[in-house]
Parts: sequence; structure tokens; C-alpha cells
Amino acid sequence: MRIRLSFWLHYFFIVLFFLSCKIGPDPEQELEKIENEVEILPPGELYGDLFYDVQNKEIFEDSKTFVDVVPQQNVGLIRQRYNMLNDTSVTAVSDFVEQHFKIPGDEISFETDSSSINNHIAALWSVLKRPSDERISGTLIPLPNPYIVPGGRFREIYYWDSYFTMLGLEVDGEVETIQNMVDNFAYLINVYGFIPNGNRTYYLGRSQPPFFAMMVKTLADAKTIEVLPKYLAELEIEYNFWMDGTGRLENKKEYRRVVQMPDGEILNRYWDDNATPRPESYREDIKTAEIAVTKDPQLSKEEVYRDLRAGAESGWDFSSRWLEKGTNGKFDLSTIHTTDIVPVDLNSLLYNLEMTISEAAEIMGDSEKSEAFKLKAEKRKNAILKYHWNEEEGYFMDYNFRKSRQTSQFSLAGVYPLFFEVATDEQAGRVSAKIENMFLKPGGLVTTPYNTGEQWDAPNGWAPLQWLAIKGLQNYGNIDLANKIKSRWLKLNKDVYERTYKMLEKYNVEDLSKESGGGEYPTQDGFGWTNGVYQKLSSGK
Repeated sequence: MRIRLSFWLHYFFIVLFFLSCKIGPDPEQELEKIENEVEILPPGELYGDLFYDVQNKEIFEDSKTFVDVVPQQNVGLIRQRYNMLNDTSVTAVSDFVEQHFKIPGDEISFETDSSSINNHIAALWSVLKRPSDERISGTLIPLPNPYIVPGGRFREIYYWDSYFTMLGLEVDGEVETIQNMVDNFAYLINVYGFIPNGNRTYYLGRSQPPFFAMMVKTLADAKTIEVLPKYLAELEIEYNFWMDGTGRLENKKEYRRVVQMPDGEILNRYWDDNATPRPESYREDIKTAEIAVTKDPQLSKEEVYRDLRAGAESGWDFSSRWLEKGTNGKFDLSTIHTTDIVPVDLNSLLYNLEMTISEAAEIMGDSEKSEAFKLKAEKRKNAILKYHWNEEEGYFMDYNFRKSRQTSQFSLAGVYPLFFEVATDEQAGRVSAKIENMFLKPGGLVTTPYNTGEQWDAPNGWAPLQWLAIKGLQNYGNIDLANKIKSRWLKLNKDVYERTYKMLEKYNVEDLSKESGGGEYPTQDGFGWTNGVYQKLSSGK
């Protein structure tokens, strides 16, 4: 009896053991699950020490290269393998990266039709187009629809670039592509509450100049139907992003992107939610911060990083607009103070956003909302005229709210009030004179009159600013100057194209025999917004 009982007890425990094994996780399935796990995170979180070692050891000349790599194996396993690596010399780290990642290139290879610049651009759209994204590990935020990238090192969609790109897409009948891009931005607004600088995780701390309302209007023009109401919800979400913190301004001057002006008006500034080096410009930012705090020990590196990031949100990265003049009379990037400045371009764009929301609400039959946003727009317009107009100079300037006065730097940001018809006729006439006397050069308009070595200064001209200035002048009847700028810009683009068969990110408008320069990287070929503005201006539409 004792033997039989022990037998059955033994049998019972064996059965339990096998049952527990059967209902537990299958090791092979678990391994497959780990190998297929997708991680989409900022590069510091994604790669840990490997990210910092790659950037600090200058494995790549361009800091942006590594943050755009595509892991070829499970990211968690890559991190583990790197942490077990004994040799972290430059050669060893470089070899490790090559073994575990797909390294991006400029990803543009195109045989041009040298007979026509317009045909070249029309054919380039298919080269710059990316399909809807698969969800894979890395820093790329997947988008549900195809889109156009600028080109060169810019391998993802960019916010404000895309409006100017759409101008050319409309001319070339690429209406479906415009629709897809607008829907991608609507998707980003609904997922993140705003449109990031670009669809990369390392851009999630900031946006860019808010051109979404203008994109929706471009889509409406391209489709010749009313589409504003369809995007009203997204327009409001974006507006709330820029206005976040307004209720906190009773006892302080600023919070995030909102600033309380001396007489109580609420205007906006550029900002970034992070105060760390930009992953895509990691080494450059650390160097700039070190120089800045050495010069001014009262500064913290975090303040410098924030201002650099805010400059990137402006799209003007970088420019004398955000800098102070040194004792030697020169501008230096280490003096950057973007977050102190209430920019005229940003507030003109937000005026347009308020007016667009009012228009969309009116179409929807919501008269109360329409009137509320029209009133917001009117208040902002009055504040722009009050704080940004310089009567003595006859030009629109940025405003330093810390010092309660305008900055002394002239820039083409001053044309935004003409583009959005905020300026009076008399102001527009004086701005026109300033543009002709201070900004007009042989190749078009120079961005600022200051040669600082930064790319958003002299001698460079940029397609978006040519378009904004030309349209702004046309709005106030200054057709002769608008045509002069247009003809010089188009000729420069065409001349460079005929020499190089390239469309460039920016151009030297002062000395037409030289290339553009300055900034953190070489001039890029592609190029989305240059293509778009050229097609639009040359079409005569």
C-alpha cells in the first residue's frame, strides 16, 4: 500500500511538471518576439552609450548620420553586445556600427534631362518621394501616406519646407501627393498634439513655423473645392499647442511658447521642450555651449542648448536674428538667445492660423467660434503693429521681451506682415523701399545684410523668403519690385542648374560666381522647397 501511494504521488508530480512546461512560454517564440520587437525612440534612449561614443568619437563627419541609421538586428541585443565590447577605440566602434546598422547616404541618384529645368524638377518629385513608412526600429516616425523629402541629408519630411514644396507639386498636378502630405501632418497633430520639426524622434521637442493652415489652403486651391472644415479640428489642436500656458502668465512673463507683452497682450516665441544637445548636431552644440559659458559664467549650458533648439524650431538655424553683437562688432553663435525674442514671422503665421480657424468655423456654421478667433486675430494684428513696427527705420523688427525693446537686426522676416496683409499701405511702401535698398542683390534677396558665417545670413538667399517677399509685395501693388526679385532669383537658379544640373538648398545671391555656405553642413542638393518655388514662380500662376 505504501509503495502504491508513493508511485501515484510520483506520477502526479511528473504530470504537473509536464503540464507546467506545456502552458509556459515557448522559448523559440519568445526569442522570435524579442528579435522582432520594434523600438522607436530618441537615439540616446535607443542606443545608450553607443550613441554618445559614436558622436564624441566623431565616427561620422556629420552628426546627423548616426541618428538616422537603421538597426539591422534587435536594438536591445545591439545595446547588450555593445556594452560587452572591451575595445571602444574609434576603429572598433566604427566596425561595430557597420556590422549592426544600415548607414544612410544622400539617397538621391538621378540622371537629369539637361534640356529643361522645369522637366528636371517635375521628374525629381518621384526621386524625392518616399512611400508610407513601415514600422521598424530606429528614429523614423512612420507616416501612413507617401511624402516628399527635401533631399541630401534631409531624409524625412520637414514641416515648413513642405508648404513651399507643395507650391511646385500643385503646378505639376501632383494633387494626390499634396493630399497625402497634408493628411500626414494631420496624423502627426492627432498623435502628438503638434507637428514636429520632422518625422524623427529627436525632433519631438519642437515644431517649426506653423504653415499647416497654408498647406490646407494650397490643397483647397489644387482640388478647387472647400477643404478647410475637414481640418478644423487639427488646426485648433495646433493652435492650442502654440498657445499652451497662456493661463499661467498672470504672475510671469513667459511660459513655453507664449509671452506676455508689456501691456498685457499675448504673443509667441520659438521654444523647445528639451534643454540638451540636439542629437543631430550633438558635437556642435556641446562646443557652442562650452564657449558660451566660458564667456559668460552666469549662463548654464542648458540655457544655451534650449536657445539652439529654439533656433532650430524657427527654421532659421542659425541667424544673426538670434545673436548678440560682441565687443568686436561681430556676431557669434555662442551669444544665441532665441527664447528672449518675440519673432515677427511666427506671430504673423499665428495671425493667419487664427484667421483660418475663424474662416473654417464660419463655413461650418459655428458663428460663435468664428467671431472668437477673428477677435483673437485682430488683437494679434494690433500687437504686431505695436511691437514689431519700427517707425524710424520703416521696417518690421523682432522684439526682445527681456529688454522690452526691438532688436536691431534687419531680416527678411520683416516681409511676413506683407505676405499675410497685416501691414498698412504706408508701412508696406516703406518696407518695399527697405527691401530694394538693403536686401536686393544680383541674385535676388539676401536673408539679412550681415555676413556672420551663419547660413541664414548674407550672402545666402533662400527660396521660401523669395516667395514670401514677392507675394507680399504683390499684395500691396508693388509689382515692379516683385518682378525684379523674381527674375533675378529664377535666373540664378537656372544658371546654377545649367552649370551643375542641381537644385540647391540655398544660393549665394551677392556673388553669383560663388557657392552658398555657412552653417553646420555643406549646401544640400535636391531640393524640395527650391524646386517648389521655382516651379510656382516660373509658371506665372
